[in-house]
Amino acid sequence: MKKFKALYIPIGVPTFHKESIDEQFNLSVELMNKIAKDIECPETPLLTIPDLLAFIEDKECDLIILQNNAFANSEYTAEILRRIDADVLLWTLQEPVIDGGRLRLNSLTGAYSAGNLMHHLGKENFEYIWGSPSDEEVQRKIKAVVAAARIKKELRSVTLASIGHTPQGFGFGRGNDAEISRYFGMKHIAVEVRELIQKAKNLSDEDCAEYLKEAEDKMVNLKGTPEKNVNDFVRLYKAYSDFIKENNIAAISSRCWPDFFVDFGTPVCAVLGLLNDNGVSASCEADAYGAISMLIGMKLSRESVFFGDPVSLDKSENTVTFWHCGTAACSLAHPSKGAQVGVHPNRKIGPTMEFGCKPSKEATVFRIGRKPDGSIRFFVATGEILDKEQQFLGTSLVFKSETSSIDLVSQSVKDGWEPHFIVAYKDIKDELLVLGKFLNAEICEY
Repeated sequence: MKKFKALYIPIGVPTFHKESIDEQFNLSVELMNKIAKDIECPETPLLTIPDLLAFIEDKECDLIILQNNAFANSEYTAEILRRIDADVLLWTLQEPVIDGGRLRLNSLTGAYSAGNLMHHLGKENFEYIWGSPSDEEVQRKIKAVVAAARIKKELRSVTLASIGHTPQGFGFGRGNDAEISRYFGMKHIAVEVRELIQKAKNLSDEDCAEYLKEAEDKMVNLKGTPEKNVNDFVRLYKAYSDFIKENNIAAISSRCWPDFFVDFGTPVCAVLGLLNDNGVSASCEADAYGAISMLIGMKLSRESVFFGDPVSLDKSENTVTFWHCGTAACSLAHPSKGAQVGVHPNRKIGPTMEFGCKPSKEATVFRIGRKPDGSIRFFVATGEILDKEQQFLGTSLVFKSETSSIDLVSQSVKDGWEPHFIVAYKDIKDELLVLGKFLNAEICEY
């Protein structure tokens, strides 16, 4: 797949104040160059239709940053959309001077013309921002839009693998090939758990030596686990890693219970934790939409994310505790104790990850939900992760919501959300809101 590309297209007519037009253009180009190297800019403002056509002819891109450098009628936008099929950020410039004299740019009227046309063309899912290039809000918005458009592009070149089926009663996470392709453009493959178990059983100690060393370096007290379970865990880690490399996989949704406890004798929990630590999104209980949520969260925050259930609520602290059996990335462990190793809280077999997570002043709870008609929606909530001890056996974190935690829980239960969520260690709300719009998802802020 071709690399991501954005086009900055500053349109207008030459009858407005040329000095103001040029000044805003130069400041805008400077901003574009700061935001990303893959935003292509023209050498001058595009103030006539021939100038516009000369710049966009035979060009392809993933994002159009359409700026009314001055007023332009809807013909300019129509010519662009006839030639380029891409997401659009419409940018209105603030009028630079209000002194009772000449209207310098009239950018806002041009934006109304462009917006009206896009609605009539069925392209109403465009993004919009008003303000000057020096405005911090404008800069944040453009960065968020570029990041979202880039992620949308990247999703079309990656593969999601479902390893085994969802357990009985956990069908909420089951992935459908056609739906995943339709909404995300991702390739979806499936493999039975027994195939990877057999691959693991066929591996020798020598095959797995470097994987054992990595695990010992990252995990605290792995040697406290029975030797057979350590050896089986490392074999399974290599089998998963080889499968991921051979098939160019970016995210996996893996079945966990009861197969790995009953048929293999060692859980897959710590394997998924190490994969998450290495940038491969790995959800348990075969939750495909959870894995895609993790992948998006990792790409936007540029670090591992937590995957788990909301299991406890504290109204006085305004917090929700997220927990799971033991699949969190080692890098998320609280530095005071590190990535401790334990046993599964129900099955009493290890190794699993066993720790409370590190704090963060910024955090985002996110989930891609599947609606009854197969369409998608985004759950988005922001807050912080408190500096708290491990809450329950397994891995946990305590999320303090910016809004009422009881309202967040009550409303999301009534709205029918799946019980798995991801928690990212960064405020990625703006990016998610844009990405949801570009993916035609319903946006649900809590």
